[in-house]
Amino acid sequence: MTKQQQIVQCLSPAGLHRMSYYEWGERDNPRVLVCVHGLTRNGSDFDALAAALSGHYRVICPDIVGRGRSGRLRDPAGYAVPQYVADMVTLIARLNVDSVHWLGTSMGGLIGMALAAQEGSPIHKLALNDVGPLITVESLQRIATYVGNDPDWATIDEALAYVKAVSAPFGPLTEAQWYALTESSIVQRSDGRWAFRYDPGIAAPFRAAFADRDIDLWPLYQAITCPTLAIRGGESDLLTRETWQRMGDCGPRAKLAEIPGVGHAPMFQSDEQIAVVRDFLLSA
Repeated sequence: MTKQQQIVQCLSPAGLHRMSYYEWGERDNPRVLVCVHGLTRNGSDFDALAAALSGHYRVICPDIVGRGRSGRLRDPAGYAVPQYVADMVTLIARLNVDSVHWLGTSMGGLIGMALAAQEGSPIHKLALNDVGPLITVESLQRIATYVGNDPDWATIDEALAYVKAVSAPFGPLTEAQWYALTESSIVQRSDGRWAFRYDPGIAAPFRAAFADRDIDLWPLYQAITCPTLAIRGGESDLLTRETWQRMGDCGPRAKLAEIPGVGHAPMFQSDEQIAVVRDFLLSA
């Protein structure tokens, strides 16, 4: 199945913006899987998983506003979960379906939780990748050390080395996989140098809201009623084992899965990791 880029127009208080998304599989397939990336990443992170599941689903992988090939907000204060949820509602309306399955990595999981907790939510199955209702201040402070930085590089190889360093918790990946994750997240500027393909402005609201305390979203999680899977990287500093285990005992009583040898967050580049998601989503 081939990957096709699409565009949908969304609205913020500051005006309209474009959101890019990638579509895999048959457009008339009523079974839709929405895959949403982490804070500084993009929809191409799910290429391997989307290719593997496109025979079962119409797979939709958006670039959240300010990332990838999507537009940027005029007011950076809008880079927050309420805006992202509104954009996802617009996207689902564009897809013309009543329900979706959802896979969200980190920030993408927070967006999924917020939408799944709403009465009448279109999310019928929810897979949360290394994120939960309690996020530690230690992990937020680690993310804050690099998010919003605007480095540039003379060559793709220099960019590759940087991505490997800051994304080491992704776990063991092949050189080809690291290259693919790097290439999709950088862009060559008019001066010939390479830079990240996201708006550095996403950092300001993140640091203001989250960098000095834990995030406690247990009331939101308790409101979710759809079948839920909680995936944890075995060495994650963002989703602690205590929080992950508690997710199996309250709210939607998530099914629990752990991926060894990975921190924050599993990237679903291997058949074994993809199988964790596939088996949950396709189960009765």
